[in-house]
Amino acid sequence: MVYDPGNIFARILRREIPARTIYEDDYALAFHDIAPQAPIHVLVIPKGPYVSIADFGAIASPEEITGFWRAVSKIAEAQGLTQEGFRLISNSGPNSGQEVPHFHVHLFGGRTLGSLLTQKTS
Repeated sequence: MVYDPGNIFARILRREIPARTIYEDDYALAFHDIAPQAPIHVLVIPKGPYVSIADFGAIASPEEITGFWRAVSKIAEAQGLTQEGFRLISNSGPNSGQEVPHFHVHLFGGRTLGSLLTQKTS
């Protein structure tokens, strides 16, 4: 899949679309999801043009990879999620339900989260 620079997250990074930003550094931008699925639902995106986690892992620099995942950890801590726990999800590709073709993770917390294993496997 080719990266689309017109995707909504690329536009947020360029400040063409506003977001409720809670964290930013050289490697990542984090903001509240507009349709939260938990009391805390934050999206964390790398600043580079990566379609998926597979794309990110294959071509991002070691500094980008380390910087991104350190940012995710800092955000979880700042949101008060590390003590009670949180869920981190990244959808990758059409079968996963990935809606925006820019690698991102969803950080969920603030309550007990149910099982993800509710869908049939057949």
